[in-house]
Amino acid sequence: MNILEINGLSKQFANTKALDGVSFNVAEGEICGLLGPNGAGKTTLLRIINSLLVSDEGSVTIAGQPASLEAGKNIGYMPEERGLYEKISVEDQIMYFGQLKGGDKKRLREVMHEYMDIFELTGQGKRKIKELSKGNQQKVQIISTLVHEPRLVILDEPFSGFDPINGLLLRDLIARLNEKGATIMLSSHNMPAIEEMCSTIALINHGNLLVKGEISDIKEQHKTSELLLTTRNPLSLPLLTDSGLLSDVKETQTLKWRKGNAYSLTKKEGVRNNDVLEAVALQGEVIHFEERIPTLNEIFINYTSSDKIEAGNNNLSN
Repeated sequence: MNILEINGLSKQFANTKALDGVSFNVAEGEICGLLGPNGAGKTTLLRIINSLLVSDEGSVTIAGQPASLEAGKNIGYMPEERGLYEKISVEDQIMYFGQLKGGDKKRLREVMHEYMDIFELTGQGKRKIKELSKGNQQKVQIISTLVHEPRLVILDEPFSGFDPINGLLLRDLIARLNEKGATIMLSSHNMPAIEEMCSTIALINHGNLLVKGEISDIKEQHKTSELLLTTRNPLSLPLLTDSGLLSDVKETQTLKWRKGNAYSLTKKEGVRNNDVLEAVALQGEVIHFEERIPTLNEIFINYTSSDKIEAGNNNLSN
């Protein structure tokens, strides 16, 4: 079942088309990364999902209901631009946002204290927001987003202002929320975090959807024929070239944590990895052998630096 369905969304501001017929779905229980460079249309999309903007065309369905303030009670949305009231206490702030989403006071208070304990804010509830560090303000913002126990959690740049320890804490929390059944959408430029946590991505640029699908499928689609190899002793490159299996062989820098001799090999079309490995093993011991898979960051750069945008043609799944 899809908890979020986005169908043909378009939005124009003056002469700028922020969204141009964007369509994709997010399945219940999915952790989806929403990616795109600055100005791609991500914030406009998130505001329309949360009924903070009205689209010119298209529709949004949340948990089977057309997007509205009522349907939005299923959503916990943390925008990139923080919206805390500096003179209000931490507890009053969290309770206020939870009640806006229709939460029961007693349950809200229970959940609030659970999250304050997780984020090490116990004893800070009576302090005003302005008295907190930037990192602790970020924690309050996240708790305010989650306190009503939404089915769909949308976090825009949630790692901003967090040190590595708190970033790890947030990663663990997102995983736990997902295990309990929440669907998560993360909008972030933190590619390692997206790659680690998300099962799918939706990438938009210039208001167009460029790709939506499983990260593993997208990586498979964009992989090259390059193999990375480390051997204990130097190889004879002419012998490898003469094998007829490779179109390119070159020495590369050995990783600091791995001793040996490193090489980058490019297979000819139709050649199996096992055939290359056998040819290399004839010359000596293989320490490391892998097929080079592009990183999410490389895929992001490949899509967003291209002048050709063929929206929908690269769509792997809706």
